Amino acid sequence: MSDMAERRPADNAGKAARSGIWYVISNVMIRAVGIITAPIYTRLLTTAETGYANNFNNYVSIFYVITGLCLIYSVGRAKLDFSGGSEPASGEDNALKGGMRAGGSEFDAYMSAIQGLSSLFGVLILILVMLFAPANGMLGFEKPVVILLFAYLTLFPSIDYMQYRLRFEYRYKENIAVSVFITVATVLLSVGLILLMPEDKGFAKILGTVIPSAFVAVVCYIALMYRGRCMVNIKYWRYALIIGLPMIPHGLAMILLARIDVSMIQKLCDYSAVGLYTSGYTIGSLLMFITNAVGNAWIPLFNERLAAGDTASIRRDNRILMEAGCFMTLCFIAVAPEMIRLLYAKPYWESMWVVAPVALGTLCQYFYTNYVNAELFYKKTAYIAVNSCIAAVINVILNYIFIRSFGYIAAAYTTLAGYFILMLLHYFTTVHILKKRIYDDGLYFLMLILTIAAGTMLGMLYSGIALRYAAAVAVAALLTLVWRKDMAAFFKMLKRR
Repeated sequence: MSDMAERRPADNAGKAARSGIWYVISNVMIRAVGIITAPIYTRLLTTAETGYANNFNNYVSIFYVITGLCLIYSVGRAKLDFSGGSEPASGEDNALKGGMRAGGSEFDAYMSAIQGLSSLFGVLILILVMLFAPANGMLGFEKPVVILLFAYLTLFPSIDYMQYRLRFEYRYKENIAVSVFITVATVLLSVGLILLMPEDKGFAKILGTVIPSAFVAVVCYIALMYRGRCMVNIKYWRYALIIGLPMIPHGLAMILLARIDVSMIQKLCDYSAVGLYTSGYTIGSLLMFITNAVGNAWIPLFNERLAAGDTASIRRDNRILMEAGCFMTLCFIAVAPEMIRLLYAKPYWESMWVVAPVALGTLCQYFYTNYVNAELFYKKTAYIAVNSCIAAVINVILNYIFIRSFGYIAAAYTTLAGYFILMLLHYFTTVHILKKRIYDDGLYFLMLILTIAAGTMLGMLYSGIALRYAAAVAVAALLTLVWRKDMAAFFKMLKRR
């Protein structure tokens, strides 16, 4: 057994649980800000201006996968591999003479080095855009806006690097503070600029989004570079690229998997169907803000335990998290029609039929992330990319077949099928290709299949409130009875220091 496994580092389960709860709270608060401010934007902006600003944000999410080189996926494993020394792994590779400042760790050097790599690549892309972008613009934007887009993409990765670092150090207060500052500053500045620039409100909204994030990105960039003092290090770059580059097709495939539905509904149905589908999808995917927060808090603890060979505690605590995910999903599905009626006008109420399969698809993502975490830990990211591409292609085929026959609601079920297939692929990769048995796989599949069945049943009862809530209470009582010991263990874990 390795030295790391023998050391058995102090368990951080309590820290992970508390950070997970605070991540959930902050994500809900941030999402609430978005919901509260939505009516403000709809009164200040026309639909065309809103579409212009949202299109900018869409291109940020797409091109960020490429310009950031997906180096961020290497951080979790690098925290383990480069946590020991106080000098860079290869001093001759350090382009900044003198190495790190006193007290800096090898992980500090690694973080500043990958930041240097992504920013240099971002600058290269920016220069090419400035030189070769058409004078009348591209992507539906004028050339200055295109330049702003890629300049923003050059800076933006630094926020992710800082937040990932804080996450793996269990510093959730600072992490949440960064997100809250960006959210609040974006709202205030966007509204202010829209009022000050009535002749170009769409661009004002873009500036209101870019400026606060760019400011925070510069601060994060300086902080990471000051601690690491290592902008160019070939060993670190090679390490990060081996893990990150295969994740680029993964990221693009996941964007396709998440967004192709809307395009195909528009082509095969009409814009009314698009409006209903996206309205229901927005509600159904709200659960993702909670599951992502829990998953992000779990990753550092998972990596530490797997490095120590402690699969027993991984299996125990992860099972509790999966049970909680199933419970939350069923509760969410049960109350979804009332959420739809509260937030939307009556013509949109039909979108409630989309919510249950979308929420269940979110649960499948929550489950398959367990296997993705293992693939990342073992640096087998090429498998992640292949699996994502296969699932995206299958989703397109299923959409083409079933949307034509059953309408826009079928897209929600094909999305659920796509994410379930993706879980099967990641399970097969981890267990049968990598030969790693970490979880109670049979139990997980049983839990997921039963939850999908129960969630689908609740979704079919949306037209009858009394019967639906009676069924929901019965399911909740049964799960509470079955999982009462695990629930008690979870609350006990919260009390650990």
